[in-house]
Amino acid sequence: MQKYNLDQFELSQAYLFFWDKLEKSNWFLEQIISTADQDLDSRLVQRLLHEPLSDGGQWDMVYNLVDKYGLVPQTLYPDSFNASSSSVINSIIFTKLREYALVLRKLLSSSSSSSTNPGTATQQTLSNTKAKMMKEIHAILTLTLGPPPSATGEFTWSFVDRSGKARTVRSTPKAFAQDIYSPKFRLTSSTISRMVSLVHDPRHPPLTLMTVDRLGNVVGGRNITYINVDMATLKSACVSMLKAGYPVFFGSDVGKFSDRVAGVMDLDLIDYELGFNVSLLGADKASRLRTGESLMTHAMVLTAVHLDEETNKTVRWRVQNSWGTGVGEEGWFVMSDGWMDEFVYQAVVDVDFLSKEVKDVLKQEPVVLPLWDPMGSLA
Repeated sequence: MQKYNLDQFELSQAYLFFWDKLEKSNWFLEQIISTADQDLDSRLVQRLLHEPLSDGGQWDMVYNLVDKYGLVPQTLYPDSFNASSSSVINSIIFTKLREYALVLRKLLSSSSSSSTNPGTATQQTLSNTKAKMMKEIHAILTLTLGPPPSATGEFTWSFVDRSGKARTVRSTPKAFAQDIYSPKFRLTSSTISRMVSLVHDPRHPPLTLMTVDRLGNVVGGRNITYINVDMATLKSACVSMLKAGYPVFFGSDVGKFSDRVAGVMDLDLIDYELGFNVSLLGADKASRLRTGESLMTHAMVLTAVHLDEETNKTVRWRVQNSWGTGVGEEGWFVMSDGWMDEFVYQAVVDVDFLSKEVKDVLKQEPVVLPLWDPMGSLA
């Protein structure tokens, strides 16, 4: 906004939405191929088929998309109806992908039972079949969302800046993404590449590197990893980020003790125990994860923190949500520190704000969590 002297600016969400659907479809088909030796009724295959792809994702997924396809201004690829209300398009793609899963499994089953060595011919048939499937998915997305700008093709962005001057920018989506710079937030493309996900998962020891089996979007892209830390470490990193001028992407269980109209997330908001003899906080955080009572459901952004003047401890946090200006205070929420302790699970921070002890966790071999684990639920 400062670079182009703008009062308002928005990146196209629909642009990444299009490519995310395409990449996740390809990811799903690859998982179906690699699990073809497992029974169709196995828990893993059934989990894959239950939800072939989703609208949500993890930080590393966003990084993969931007790295491959770049970014464009919202005016060049605005939200269509299907981008804003994805249930119909998801239903169509789900059905198509499940159909493809049966075709691929049958193809691989018949080739493995063949008396002759399938060799390169079968691989070529598999590759050709999958390529045709991806073309059909691409066609569905194009019909429902509209053709997106090419990641490497030049676009022309015309706008009027805050002084009333007409301006034109020519770039490509990939070059536009690499040109990110904000002196206020100290953000650059290299800064973003250093971001890592911290999680607070008390089911596992702190200072553990974790990943989720078969969770991803771009085949060959960056793996999804988390550094498990205690809540004090996670909050300290968030405070350091905000003091330095960085917004913080975080994942939480947004529906608990939350009023979307008032824009308040606080443990004292609703007394379920008084009204119904139900205590949502009766179990500890680890037990709520293990029983499915809580899990990561939504990602938002921390933009400020209130620190106690005497103790310097965190009191409450300002949150920017993505549900539009009709909720909260024009889309802004307030989150109490106690709510953060209980229902925030993830924060994405610059690795430079972490201690050497935490950074060294990145050198570990990650603990692999199953696909249905709550730590992978945002996707």
